[in-house]
Amino acid sequence: MHDISKAKLVAGVDEAGRGPLAGSVVAAAVILDPSGFIEGLTDSKRLSTAKREKLEYQIRQEALAWAIGEASCTEIDEFNILQASLLAMKRAILRLDPEPQQVLIDGNRVPDISGFNLRAIVKGDLYEPCISAASILAKQYRDRQMQALDRLYPQYQFARHKGYPTRLHRDLLKQFGVSPIHRLSFKPVRELMRGSLDE
Repeated sequence: MHDISKAKLVAGVDEAGRGPLAGSVVAAAVILDPSGFIEGLTDSKRLSTAKREKLEYQIRQEALAWAIGEASCTEIDEFNILQASLLAMKRAILRLDPEPQQVLIDGNRVPDISGFNLRAIVKGDLYEPCISAASILAKQYRDRQMQALDRLYPQYQFARHKGYPTRLHRDLLKQFGVSPIHRLSFKPVRELMRGSLDE
């Protein structure tokens, strides 16, 4: 655990959706109540759907502040996935009210944002509860977003794979072609586009 005792309002930040071939990359920022305790916070990927849903509700109810930021598939293609992830984080941080006195970010990079005390923590979603909380909110938000996109583009079955490059998703992509929410700069999509042009 890192020493953050001197900072009264500490925000944790994490993202979801760097790996998928479709949809936005989503970041969440959370300021937990230092006088409270939410049991079971950890990396969202280690939690069942039911546990994430329960914790998401508790975080939204008990946190001092939380916010969501995202970068679209168009921005991912324009800037690359790393820069788009940092942009989503920046948007989430700037939406926090009250403003945090320290920001702990999962990973090894911090967004380009002035006026904030930023620190990157590798595997922070395992060690810092506020980052774990952000991980859960980002994951839940993005999963629901993909479920909504599944209704718009049912042929891709986004509710099942959430846009990740599973065998099912890649097969459906080959069958139906590229949708408006696919990331054109990602290799499987780019190669499919190139193959279509060559035919």
